[in-house]
Amino acid sequence: MTQAHGDDGAGLAVGRRVRTVGDEIATGEIVEDFGDLSGTAVVVDAQSTVRSRRWAVALDDGRLVFLDGHELEPLT
Repeated sequence: MTQAHGDDGAGLAVGRRVRTVGDEIATGEIVEDFGDLSGTAVVVDAQSTVRSRRWAVALDDGRLVFLDGHELEPLT
């Protein structure tokens, strides 16, 4: 994984507090950087395959979500 656990140039990195961007705004902390693995196919089951995301984020409400950089903004 290139840049794993490092800054992606947009201020996103493991341990950084972030806010999600979009319809459902939430705050949390980046807990994993999947770097070069983002965008690869992930087989969910026999009928479903999805594209993997760059960041794993532990939201303050207890959920774990997987998002790309354009779906996050760093908190200061």
